[in-house]
Amino acid sequence: IFVFPTQFFSSFSPQLSSALLFDAVYAVVTAVQELNRSQEIGVKPLSCGSAQIWQHGTSLMNYLRMVELEGLTGHIEFNSKGQRSNYALKILQHTRNGFRQIGHWHVSEGLSMDNRIFSSNISDSLFNTTLIVTTILENPYLMLKWNHQELEGNDRYEGFCVDMLKELAEILRFNYKIHLVGDGVYGVPEANGTWTGMVGELIARKADLAVAGLTITAEREKVIDFSKPFMTLGISILYRVHMGRKPGYFSFLDPFSPGVWLFMLLAYLAVSCVLFLVARLTPYEWYSPHPCSQGRCNLLVNQYSLGNSLWFPVGGFMQQGSTIAPQALSTRCVSGVWWAFTLIIISSYTANLAAFLTVQRMDVPIESVDDLADQTAIEYGTIHGGSSMTFFQNSRYQTYQRMWNYMYSKQPSVFVKSTEEGIARVLNSNYAFLLESTMNEYYRQRNCNLTQVGGLLDTKGYGIGMPVGSVFRDEFDLAILQLQENNRLEILKRKWWEGGKCPKEEDHRAKGLGMENIGGIFVVLICGLIVAIFMAMLEFLWSLRHSEQSEVSVCQEMVTELRNIILCKDSFHPRRRRGGMIRTRPVIPEERRARNTTTLSNGKLCSGGEPDPLAQRLAQEAALVARGCTHIRVCPECRRFQGLRARPSAGSPAQSEESLEWEKTTNSSEPE
Repeated sequence: IFVFPTQFFSSFSPQLSSALLFDAVYAVVTAVQELNRSQEIGVKPLSCGSAQIWQHGTSLMNYLRMVELEGLTGHIEFNSKGQRSNYALKILQHTRNGFRQIGHWHVSEGLSMDNRIFSSNISDSLFNTTLIVTTILENPYLMLKWNHQELEGNDRYEGFCVDMLKELAEILRFNYKIHLVGDGVYGVPEANGTWTGMVGELIARKADLAVAGLTITAEREKVIDFSKPFMTLGISILYRVHMGRKPGYFSFLDPFSPGVWLFMLLAYLAVSCVLFLVARLTPYEWYSPHPCSQGRCNLLVNQYSLGNSLWFPVGGFMQQGSTIAPQALSTRCVSGVWWAFTLIIISSYTANLAAFLTVQRMDVPIESVDDLADQTAIEYGTIHGGSSMTFFQNSRYQTYQRMWNYMYSKQPSVFVKSTEEGIARVLNSNYAFLLESTMNEYYRQRNCNLTQVGGLLDTKGYGIGMPVGSVFRDEFDLAILQLQENNRLEILKRKWWEGGKCPKEEDHRAKGLGMENIGGIFVVLICGLIVAIFMAMLEFLWSLRHSEQSEVSVCQEMVTELRNIILCKDSFHPRRRRGGMIRTRPVIPEERRARNTTTLSNGKLCSGGEPDPLAQRLAQEAALVARGCTHIRVCPECRRFQGLRARPSAGSPAQSEESLEWEKTTNSSEPE
């Protein structure tokens, strides 16, 4: 059974209403005439405000139920309830040549169809039928091939709609011929009630189908039929990308502003000065340099020299620590505050570093449709005669009404004739383009200077347009549902939308950092190594300049050290004595005997021959102390070797004044 939609009778409604009105008046006149024959009808005026009924009203209703006549709409007869009865309806089929009757329906007999015309096989109505398809050139729906001049017919075109037509033709077994619409527009109503573009060709029945990015709207649905949507979309905003500064070699400094880095440097200097001051004031940071002689030594030292006070905050900031440990409560307080400060700073820096190294930041002056509507510096518009234009024109939402008033009154016009023109205007001027999200996605993947602002303004779909009352509508609906269930439409969309040179904005996979991101830290490392080598050379030259061996050549000493470095020799060499540090004196027999024979505090004796390494080391330690110091013991507190001065025998020669002075000097310092 073919059921025609209500829109189908819109063009016939004046004739049908007139016919029904004529039959109704005809029936009333007939009933009044019969009533007048049976009795005299007096003309008595009635008041509209009175509840009194006409005295002949009941009789007139009875005569109406008895009326039987043939009117413009067929046989007219009513039952006892006053309802029309005993009538029939003709069932028509719409063809390319007009309408033809394929059956009838009677109130008592029911439905009767002509089996010679009506077939239960729904696909037979399209089998081997050639349909005229009107469309429009629009990437990626319909495009001309690069060699289209050498081709003919449908082979000249390619795109999403072409592939979808092939899929539908394979399912429904029909043929088609692609025809480009003459005026190149989708279709808008004119002032005289006619339509332009593809919609106008469907109304005029110059085409059987309209396959393109044709949006299903209520206004178009009144004059043409649509299939089920084969693609869902919405209106979106396309705008030009304003790229910020690209990551440079020193991008690792970007997480903090220059002001923050300056304040961090000032904080470091302030903490170093306060630490130096506090460590000098507190008595708990002063201690004896010789733990074995605590309480017997009047010399106290402080580990927080100016250099150590500057180095300790650096170790804490780099989270590496140092050998300097605070002892007093005041210095520990300074250290704890500094460590808490560095913890927050380093955590904040680490959290922002990845974003500043990997993301090329975009500066977009608008973020939503409300931002776009609240300003006038950026122009915006849509395709003239498109569904987006109709959406803003008919919208009752306050923001969209304000946008429509701006677009309608703006001069020069902000409307464009095609999507390509709108894209060019976005790239070359301060212009935002309002278009379907599918087209937005397509062009963004092929031009990295474009971006989508905000979300979708509405939700709608693309459908296949057909003339009103098309018998092919149900067949195309079933075929489109079959393509959706088989995921064929999604495969076709990926084929024609993806493959651009720009990655998806939703792709958040981790990407490797290049030298353009972190190259600056390598520069800092190389500079630090160069400074360290330069400082080592200065220290080496300074040591040679103050060496006791002044006749040694600087170049010769440098070459010797470099040779040892290259050959990876042991890290031992004779100490370079500084001039004026140790007074030379002749070797006396007691010291020579101490070198040959040494008695340890544990009772062991090292004498004669080549001593073992430990005994030789102990002997060398004993030789550094005062003359006659031949005993060595290990301090139980600091585990250091200490020389014990032995009393000279009665037969030993008397010490000279010079030797005694040297002995006091040696005994006043603790051996290493």
